[in-house]
Amino acid sequence: MADGRMKAVVDDDSSMDGDDEIGRADEDEEEYDKLELELSIGRWGWKGGMPMDGGRREWFPQMDQNVGSSRFFERQAAARQAFPHRQPVADPALRFWGEDLVATPFARVGPAGLIRLDDETILETERAMSDRERDNQHKRPKVLASLEACDYAAASSSGAEVSSQQATGEYTIQGSSVLSDIEMASYLSLSSNDDGDGRPRESNDGGGADGGGGRNIEDVEVRMDLTDDLLHLIFSFLGQKDLCRAGATCKQWLVASTHEDFWRCLKFVNTGISQQNFVAICRRYPNATELNMSGIPNADVLVMEAMTSLRHLETLILDKGQLGDAFFHALTDCPALTNLKISDASLGNGIQEITVYHDRLRDLQIWKCRALRISVRCPQLQTLSLKRTSMAHALLSCPQLHELDLSSCHKLSDAVIRSAATSCPLLASLDMSSCSCVSDETLREIAFACPNLCILDASNCPNISFESVRLPMLIDLKLQSCEGITSASMSAISHSRMLEALQLDNCALLTSISLDLPHLRNISLVHLRKFVDLNLRSPVLSCINVSRCSALHRISITSNSLQKLALQKQESLATLSLQCHNLQEVDLTECESLTNSICEVFSDGGGCPMLRSLVLDNCESLSTIGLNSSSLVSLSLAGCRGMTFLELSCPNLQKINLDGCDHLERASFCPVGLESLNLGICPKLSILRIEAPKMSNLELKGCGVLSQASINCPLLTSLDASFCRQLVDDSLSMTAASCPHIESLILSSCLSIGFGGLSSLHWLRRLTLLDLSYTFLMNLRPVFDTCSQLTTLKLSACKYLIDSSLDALYKEGALPALCELDLSYSSIGQSAITELLACCTNLVHVNLNGCANMHELVWGSNDFHSLEMPNDVCPPNLMFLKKDNEAFRKSEHLLETLNCTGCPNIKKVLIPTMAHCFHVFKINLNLSANLKEVDLACFNLSTLNLSNCSSLEILKLDCPKLTNLQLLACNMLAVEEVEVAVSNCTMLETLNVHSCPKINAEDIGRLRVVCPSLKRIQSGQPMQ
Repeated sequence: MADGRMKAVVDDDSSMDGDDEIGRADEDEEEYDKLELELSIGRWGWKGGMPMDGGRREWFPQMDQNVGSSRFFERQAAARQAFPHRQPVADPALRFWGEDLVATPFARVGPAGLIRLDDETILETERAMSDRERDNQHKRPKVLASLEACDYAAASSSGAEVSSQQATGEYTIQGSSVLSDIEMASYLSLSSNDDGDGRPRESNDGGGADGGGGRNIEDVEVRMDLTDDLLHLIFSFLGQKDLCRAGATCKQWLVASTHEDFWRCLKFVNTGISQQNFVAICRRYPNATELNMSGIPNADVLVMEAMTSLRHLETLILDKGQLGDAFFHALTDCPALTNLKISDASLGNGIQEITVYHDRLRDLQIWKCRALRISVRCPQLQTLSLKRTSMAHALLSCPQLHELDLSSCHKLSDAVIRSAATSCPLLASLDMSSCSCVSDETLREIAFACPNLCILDASNCPNISFESVRLPMLIDLKLQSCEGITSASMSAISHSRMLEALQLDNCALLTSISLDLPHLRNISLVHLRKFVDLNLRSPVLSCINVSRCSALHRISITSNSLQKLALQKQESLATLSLQCHNLQEVDLTECESLTNSICEVFSDGGGCPMLRSLVLDNCESLSTIGLNSSSLVSLSLAGCRGMTFLELSCPNLQKINLDGCDHLERASFCPVGLESLNLGICPKLSILRIEAPKMSNLELKGCGVLSQASINCPLLTSLDASFCRQLVDDSLSMTAASCPHIESLILSSCLSIGFGGLSSLHWLRRLTLLDLSYTFLMNLRPVFDTCSQLTTLKLSACKYLIDSSLDALYKEGALPALCELDLSYSSIGQSAITELLACCTNLVHVNLNGCANMHELVWGSNDFHSLEMPNDVCPPNLMFLKKDNEAFRKSEHLLETLNCTGCPNIKKVLIPTMAHCFHVFKINLNLSANLKEVDLACFNLSTLNLSNCSSLEILKLDCPKLTNLQLLACNMLAVEEVEVAVSNCTMLETLNVHSCPKINAEDIGRLRVVCPSLKRIQSGQPMQ
């Protein structure tokens, strides 16, 4: 439908000129894109009647339509309701456009060519419109859902002419708002009621009872919430193609999409628009200020056709094609033109000079074009670009020119470039990069003729050395890949006292730079193979790019504005001198030749008082690093494998990276602002001194040779000294005295810690976790006497512990807050373990893994305590004793997890109801090869692991809340035992009997019968 509408607007009369390019309904997608813009331009019509009456064919632009045609639709609907007996003229031959007479169902053509409306018709119309306006005062605007609802046809009387005379009872409609509304209806009916080839479209409603195909006006009205201003705002974000598609939706959108504000810039990029349509659009929008014809063949012909219409055109963009001399002469027809851009085009016929002349042109860009000679004579021109244009000669007469771009004009000779540049005395910017013919003589003449030159790009000009060139006003200088630039050239550059930016990349012969420029801000020195020495002095220097200068040995920089300096991978850099009072970040990664003296540069008094971040990663020549900086916050020394001594006095240091410093032997952090420190990656560290008022976490894990440690961290809460085998009691005592807030102390594998070291733990009033695993301790009395707040005690693999070592726990009630006890792989005997489990009722987690001296685990009951019984954990068969109306029961254990994995000699595990283990929810007995009997009565037990108990024969369970039972590889366990055991586990969901040879596939069904709650049985047997 939209395709037909767009094509009908500018459809040529096929009966007159035979042009059927636009009118065919079966146009392909490419042709559809060509004509999308035609909604905005009007249509062809006949002026003065039909051809047989002497009329002539002309183009009529679209009438002026106010945005938001809802009010117009309302007036038309009111008139239709007021005169239902009047039918519109249906003869399509009477539909015309433009200055011809237009008749409506309620208008008659009177004498003298005037449209006469009788009094009765006028009164009825006004009354109907008034009533409808009154009804719609508090309603949203209405639009018609279909254009067929407004089908007032237009008619013309042949030979009649519209006059401006007025008489009694007559209304002259020409030029009035009434005519404009009627003309809009006629125009929109033409653009919507045909399918593009002049044939009326079929109505979707199937026609009415009267055969007229009309519909009730109330049936086609819909509410719209888009006001005119809102619709205008929305359309302002659309491109021209989208505007055309939107305009094909309804009349209101058509009016809004054709608003002049959206068509100031006519962009026909890569659009195959015809000359006829293009001219029509230009006439429709004569106030357009920009025209883009990129990618359009024969664009010069189209532009010359539109010159007379677009009198306000300011910007013209063209590319490709052939632009002859006639095109450039036609530019004078656009007096307002200020910007002209031409790219990738052929100028002229190859044997003549192309002259560009315009009085008001200010910006001219001719890129990648081909011409023999170009002459530019524009008195107001300020910017000219001939970049990559292939031409042998260029003549400029532009006294106001400020910017000239001749880059990559390889055919221009040195004399032509000199003549072109020197003819512009006001030239401020010159780009002649990649012009290989440019010489120093040309530069000197340009410097003399253009005293205001401040931007110069002479990159890739191999013949210039810049010697004896004086450009005092120069601000930006680019000399990249200039093979003639040497250290002698720096003398000429130093005369440019206003210079702010300098680029000297890939100048292969440059060996040293010494510049003192008060305004220099940026300098780039990349890939200078012979560059050795750099000396820069500039108070405003803020950016230095030095990279891939493999021979660079010395750097001296003085600046008050430099904040960040990156000199990565300068393998030969050995000397660095900085006087940069605002420097905050320095990166010297992989500067392998730096010496220890570099530390003086970054210490207080070294010239960088504001330094906050220093990166010295992989500087392998550094052996001794000593920094004294009050401003340093972050330090990275990763990969400094040659460093053996580190001394830091940086009170504000918050972050340090010592990864890969595996040869560090002595370290001092006094003082530092670190909150955490990890020195476990320094296996050779033997002497350590730390003074950190804010440190809370210190990790020394793996410092195997650490023998002397002085740690003064009053806020330290966690200390991990695992595997510090040479850490002695004196170091532990000093640390405990100076760090009283330690809560977690890990001394695993600290073989040198003895009774004296444990005695110092009385300083640690907040200690809750103590790990003494893999030590040679025998007497734990200092721990039991002074660490009453301890909650976790780990004594794993303490081979020298005996039963009496733990007497204080179960005989004296030591460590009343202890919740977790780890005795895995210890030498504790059977009696001590039995007493611990029976008496230490406060234990929550107990680890007895690998205890070879444990033969059985049988819990009994001893004491009675007056204690209220929790109803949710009380089994139904629990016995109560009544005394004086108070309930008494045996004291209950708080144990939740019991791990006895890999106990090789345990044979029996018995936990009866009277053991009061009401909180146990997990028991691990796996890998106990000699375990034969398990009898458990644990009300809250949830997980039981008996995997790889190859000798297990008896299994009794009274665990109503058990959900997971693991019996993997229990070779001796019979299915009958399993049936009896799981029958009392009413909540069991997972059962693993894989690799149990006495349990077959047919037994799986029996297990499901006795335990209906089972959801998953892992057997490894194929199902029958």
